[in-house]
Amino acid sequence: MSLAPPLRRPARFSPVLPVVAVVALLALPVHPGGEGGAGPADALSALVVGHCAVRLLRTRRRPLSRTAAVVLGLPVAGLALAAMNAVSPGAGITGLGRYLQIFVLVPAAVLLLIADRRDFRLLAWSLMGLALWQGAVGVHQYLTRTGASYQGEDIRAVGTFGPTDVMGMATVVSLGLVCAVGLALGRSSFRVRAAAAGCALALLLPLALSFSRGAWIATALTLTAQLVLAGPRRALMVGAATVAAGVVLVGGFGLGTAMLQERIGSITQVTEAPDQSVTDRYTMWAAAAGMWQARPLTGVGLKGFPEYRDGHASLALSSGGDTEGAGAAYRRQPLLSPHNMYLLALGEQGLIGLLGLAGGWLALLVCGLRGLRQVRAVGGPGLDCALVGCGLLIWQLVDFLYADIGGRSTVLTALCLGLVAWWSLLGAPGAATAESATVPTARGTEPGKATLR
Repeated sequence: MSLAPPLRRPARFSPVLPVVAVVALLALPVHPGGEGGAGPADALSALVVGHCAVRLLRTRRRPLSRTAAVVLGLPVAGLALAAMNAVSPGAGITGLGRYLQIFVLVPAAVLLLIADRRDFRLLAWSLMGLALWQGAVGVHQYLTRTGASYQGEDIRAVGTFGPTDVMGMATVVSLGLVCAVGLALGRSSFRVRAAAAGCALALLLPLALSFSRGAWIATALTLTAQLVLAGPRRALMVGAATVAAGVVLVGGFGLGTAMLQERIGSITQVTEAPDQSVTDRYTMWAAAAGMWQARPLTGVGLKGFPEYRDGHASLALSSGGDTEGAGAAYRRQPLLSPHNMYLLALGEQGLIGLLGLAGGWLALLVCGLRGLRQVRAVGGPGLDCALVGCGLLIWQLVDFLYADIGGRSTVLTALCLGLVAWWSLLGAPGAATAESATVPTARGTEPGKATLR
């Protein structure tokens, strides 16, 4: 009597691979001197939304639960109203499409394409891989003096994003660092946690060489929050490793240069002796506040900040910022946004638009933190996903105090909001049952039910 060999199940094709492809496209270099706007990754993100819609039609499933639809759809009313108040129909349509892409459609598609925690971790590792690549390019730029211009020297690490998007590499590296720390603080195998910790330490160097004060502040606050949320024991261990890494970077590799020390010191001097970049930022903040005061409920309309800026800005505002280096010639880049997402929304969309955007983010944060607390209480799996999801949202909320949407790296904001939405609305304990109908059917599960691993 012969025994039949057990049948091997075919490997599951992860539905998030198209999202991983969007991340991979951000590794490609831009044309020197390009405008730094939407790129191939944005075009592929639109195809991902279409791919998700086709999958929903084929499986005939309800696309989103009521909770997810309300949370992700909160900004739509304010955006539509601001689009109608735009300075021109073209500006309204363009702005509406961009905002829906970043804050509604792509996050919803990512939420729907993540089948379980393995897919969530796959996306987190892909963000880390992109951060390591961009960081390696940035360190090479600093060492070979082929980066963007900073204080007369081409040493600023910008990765493949070019001098017109100096925040691009800093954003990518910061998000990768947040993912790495979240995975390192989880309850996975020692090998996985050690690899994530090693990636986190490696990303500290390019983050420092980005000379981005906003990214430094957002990352420091986020990592501190992750350590506190992970528990005192893990916080002590990782804190000691971070201090040791800082000593090695500053002492061993000579990162305590005068420029870096001056940049760090300028964080506490922005109100005493601000440089021109800080003065421009304060002036644009005041201009955005003036637009809101003129139209408190609806704002001046989408894409309206450049049109109304000069009418609300003081004479302290310069004509633009200087960009040079990283393969691009010198050019004067106009100041088209206040570099503060909250003030940009307030000025262009008014209180209605800001409450819609911020209300959805606050709901995601509350749900995510509640799920993290439940994971810690039961001691089960998923702590790494919780720390990554909450960390990404905290970083984004802090970074929005110093930056807004714009540039090729903006599509990462949409992907991260999708990761956050999955954890907050589906992956967290207690949310899986309520939201099970929104997850693609996993191999070996009943229709409409998901397995969270």
